[in-house]
Amino acid sequence: MDLEFSPQELAFRDEVRAFLVENLPEELRRGAAASPTVFVEPDIGQKWNAILNAKGWLAYQWPVEYGGPGWTPTQRYIFEKECALAGAPYLTVLSLKLVAPVIYTFGTPEQKAYYLPRILSGEDYWCQGFSEPGSGSDLASLQTRAVRDGDKYIINGSKIWTTHAHHANKIFCLVRTNTEVKRQAGISFVLMDMNQPGISVRPILTLASDHEVNQVFLDNAEARVEDRIGEEGDGWKIAKFLLENERGGSCLAPRLLADLDGIEQFAAQEPDGYGGVLADDRDWKRRVAKVRLSAKSLEVIELRILSDIAKGRPAGPQTSVVKLIASSLRQDVDLLAVDAFGEFGLQLPLVRPLYGDNAPAPVHSPAAQVAAARYLNSRGWTIFGGTNEIQSSIIAKTVLGL
Repeated sequence: MDLEFSPQELAFRDEVRAFLVENLPEELRRGAAASPTVFVEPDIGQKWNAILNAKGWLAYQWPVEYGGPGWTPTQRYIFEKECALAGAPYLTVLSLKLVAPVIYTFGTPEQKAYYLPRILSGEDYWCQGFSEPGSGSDLASLQTRAVRDGDKYIINGSKIWTTHAHHANKIFCLVRTNTEVKRQAGISFVLMDMNQPGISVRPILTLASDHEVNQVFLDNAEARVEDRIGEEGDGWKIAKFLLENERGGSCLAPRLLADLDGIEQFAAQEPDGYGGVLADDRDWKRRVAKVRLSAKSLEVIELRILSDIAKGRPAGPQTSVVKLIASSLRQDVDLLAVDAFGEFGLQLPLVRPLYGDNAPAPVHSPAAQVAAARYLNSRGWTIFGGTNEIQSSIIAKTVLGL
């Protein structure tokens, strides 16, 4: 594996950097920096999506025939890294990186023609209906029932931890269409409208008092049979594909390293209480070095996976390694930020958002204001998308062969 960028790739990197300098508004940069949650609010995210869509770069992970720019895996990595370094908002992962690949991989021509352009335009904003009360890590035990009635399904049950369900107008759901077969074989993947009488959303506030997740109740909700992806019973196969995309379709190390760079800049200005600055403290430097080495190691693993993808190999179960390491590192980085600011890193304003004209005034600095909320929010990293325990089991069985 060659880790050196070619002259063509370096030229592409320079093109991305120039684009970000000219087209990333400072208001979006500030908003992203003041967002403690994994998913930025639509008022930031959709504006950035529109800018990238106008450039033809929004669907950078999609095949050319569906609107992608035709980038190599290395170009995609460079783009994500430069966006992280520039402080760009996260993209709408659920729409662009989760349901869209499912649609263009398993969908009918009609489904592709209808849904993919609406994702790019922002007309459809998606949430994910997978986890249920009692069916999180053991996803195959889900109980939400879909009974066919002519050309539609009648769906009853509930979904939980549903990110941005309060913003979404669409939901992609795993539902049980057959109770007489093996659990995995009775699951189907359906798309449906959120704006219907049979769906209600109840907010769940996180430890940081952020409204990011929800519980969704399905009470005789309806989904069209023509909006089922694949055949009945294909849901488990499609869900495995989606989860591998979620865990291995993004480059997490660049964002971690960019955040670590920012923390080190703050530490160079923070007093250590002994007449010097925190950045010169030996124990602090040791902590930072340990996290940085781990993040650099993660970057190498991600580059190896990209190298495999470039050669036509699937991302595979090694994406669980990425998810496992990145989740713990996210928490380590956010803890460093809290510690760097001392008592100023403990402020936890309950007003949201922490950007814009109505944002509360920070104590000390905007970075200190968001530190505690971001640390509390990152507790979820070792849970969502498959807990650390589940990832460890996958690695033991499918990677190590234990």
